[in-house]
Amino acid sequence: MGAAVLALCAAGAAAEPPYVGNEACRSCHEEIYDGYSRTAMARTSGPARPNLIEGAFRHEPSGVEYRVLAEGEKAYLSYERPGDPGMRGRQELAYHVGSNTRGRTFLFEIDGLLYKSPINFYAETKGWDMSPGEHPLREMELKPAPRSCLFCHASRIQPASGAPNRYGAAPFLQDGVGCERCHGPGGEHVRRRGALVVPAELTGERRDSVCIQCHLLGEANVRRPGKTIDMYRPGDLFSDYVVTFVYDAAGQGGLGAVSQVEALAQSQCMRRSRDRLGCITCHDPHTSVPAAERVAHYREKCLSCHERSFAERHQQGSPDCIGCHMPRGKSVDLPHAHTQVTDHRILRRAGKPPAGSAAPGPLRLVPFGAAQAESRELGLAYAEVALGGDAHAAQEALRLLPQALARYPRDAEVLAGLGFLYHQLGRNGLAAEMYERALQADSPAAESAAANLGVIYASKGDLGKALALWKGVFAENPGLSEVGVNLAVGSCQAGDAAKARETLVEVLKYQPDLGRARAMLRELQSAPERCSAPTRPRR
Repeated sequence: MGAAVLALCAAGAAAEPPYVGNEACRSCHEEIYDGYSRTAMARTSGPARPNLIEGAFRHEPSGVEYRVLAEGEKAYLSYERPGDPGMRGRQELAYHVGSNTRGRTFLFEIDGLLYKSPINFYAETKGWDMSPGEHPLREMELKPAPRSCLFCHASRIQPASGAPNRYGAAPFLQDGVGCERCHGPGGEHVRRRGALVVPAELTGERRDSVCIQCHLLGEANVRRPGKTIDMYRPGDLFSDYVVTFVYDAAGQGGLGAVSQVEALAQSQCMRRSRDRLGCITCHDPHTSVPAAERVAHYREKCLSCHERSFAERHQQGSPDCIGCHMPRGKSVDLPHAHTQVTDHRILRRAGKPPAGSAAPGPLRLVPFGAAQAESRELGLAYAEVALGGDAHAAQEALRLLPQALARYPRDAEVLAGLGFLYHQLGRNGLAAEMYERALQADSPAAESAAANLGVIYASKGDLGKALALWKGVFAENPGLSEVGVNLAVGSCQAGDAAKARETLVEVLKYQPDLGRARAMLRELQSAPERCSAPTRPRR
């Protein structure tokens, strides 16, 4: 892939910024290229078939049986519930995601929309299980593969307009995480016209931002006004584009699956280094340390700061620094992902949380690191957390977002967020006002605003307006099953049973086990007059 991109660049046909791909680096940096090609980051995405892991898994609560198999040069995911003829299907797997250091999953397309397999392969157990994230107990759910997913697993993604899981001819132009994700676009460099970014020569937050772009999950991520995650370039402050929020008690409890950056920030090692210590102090992204060499390798990293004489007296005969001070444990935010994380808090005594536990009471969101946040970013962060049912977060969002709206009266994210919160409280008049204002902006937030405004119109008896909104949203993103079900119910209430059936068939194409849609389709086939009004707001 990289060679083809380089050829276009040499011909002067590449668009700015001028990316060239890993192959362009190989002729001058062959040793680094070869070492990096064996790392987890370099292998974290690519075509499915050469990287397929065949196997089978039965999800007992739903009764769905899954198989991942190869047929010739192609790979497939099949699923069925024995005894249920309406729930069986097969998808051709196009791409893999994950280096299989922890695990691997596969992606497939349904009419141009990219989805993740419901099951993952987990390296620790050497077996298949449900993919991370909550799944309905008794239904199979197909989850979209949004841009935020591919951003950290592939290089140069190609998003298309419309649904967040719709891409160009190929979702990404380069397999894995490429050289330019950390060093910046290389087009000018290969022409000998400019230098690349060297993260080791950056300081503090600019250096750490290179890692933070993928290795800091946080509780909520809010983009700055007019900015997107794709705009970030190495050497910039990542927080100028996206603000990551964490709880002020971060690091006092368990560890998340990708919380290494957050945990390291809690360590005395990093705090006392005054920003001299960062991820790349101990980790060379260009190489993978063989398992047999890790104890000695990381001991030397510790001794680059700590006195060797102390180390020789301390725990004589036990050179494994990380085994005692950075033990591995189960991830708390992916409970059935069978993954472990290394405790980057670097505790003096393993198992004892750092001093300074937070006071009892509601958890408070704060920007990570030195980032500054206005009422807009903080309010949207609380609104994101409130989606999980956190009442305190909803209260904070309702306090902060009106302040933000005074400064950003046309901000679709603020308007849609406020609309949803008012909607949840039953304040439909205010919610409708916010949604209608959000629709005036060209923003992804307008989609949820239109879907939810349709629910309000339907509840008021204005079915025509509701149907018009739902038709527009569903045409743009047919993977929105709740909108599709609402549209089907509304069509039925309007006396258009044929449109209702057509819509439900489309819904089931993307969510073949959605019980509400399956039941409604059966009812329409036998008694089309039986429908129930949609009431669920969507965020």
